[in-house]
Amino acid sequence: MSDGTGLANVGELSKPATVLIEKISDAIGGIAKPWQVKRVAKAEAEVDLIRAQARIEISDMEQRALIRMVHEEGRKQENIESITAKAIPHLSPESKPEQIEGDWLTHFFDRSRLVSDHEMQSLWSNILAGQANNPGIFSKRTVDIVATLDKADAQLFTKFCTFVWMIGVPTAMILEEQHDVFNRVGINFSSLNHLDDLGLITFNNLTGFIRRGLGKYATVFYYGQPLTIEFPQDENELQIGKVLLTRTGKELATVCGSVSSDEYFKYILNQWINQGYILSSSVSARRGAV
Repeated sequence: MSDGTGLANVGELSKPATVLIEKISDAIGGIAKPWQVKRVAKAEAEVDLIRAQARIEISDMEQRALIRMVHEEGRKQENIESITAKAIPHLSPESKPEQIEGDWLTHFFDRSRLVSDHEMQSLWSNILAGQANNPGIFSKRTVDIVATLDKADAQLFTKFCTFVWMIGVPTAMILEEQHDVFNRVGINFSSLNHLDDLGLITFNNLTGFIRRGLGKYATVFYYGQPLTIEFPQDENELQIGKVLLTRTGKELATVCGSVSSDEYFKYILNQWINQGYILSSSVSARRGAV
């Protein structure tokens, strides 16, 4: 049963949304547009037709198989339309859905059409919208990895991304994985190893990682807040801790729905001040996407 999030309920569409729906229709065939057929009624009519024909032409087992197939395809279609409808509000006016490769869309919906959980659909819709806004930003490998995630995995990664900064690219800052600021939200040695196994991060508990090639000043961002670091030397390096985001992790960090943490932000500031860095910022901390 539809929950009202399908394409028939999205109202008047913007040009990018219309182009996206048409692009999806061309790639996978048969996605309903708001002004087209009523999907549920059509599916029920097909079931009735199958039942009527089955009484004459096929066995009971074949009849059940056909009815199951119609219901299964109806659920897949509903998932496809729900993910598409949830992506539409996230399209920017400058989005270029016409530039999404048809093969990518086919691959995307082949992996996502079985997803009915609303939270997981939101992740998939963010990926679809992101690809429309910036074609090519999400690889097929990322789509494959997301398809392997269960809800708990996705929620864990979202918590992890609270500790991601923008230092040119999304950059995790996990300086002491045993610290309470991480452990209180479930980020610890075990969960970091799990995220590593999933292909979202690279976890090195022994040596950690360093960002090299920094000048006297470096501007980094934490959830939209710029922070300028003044180093003691003209050429510097920055300890970024025990974790690196993989390519897939970097791609997903921008759409996973994570939020900032004032406690963690202060923790990092204290770490840097203790290392002798001079910090300056003209914008107060605020919550939002990485």
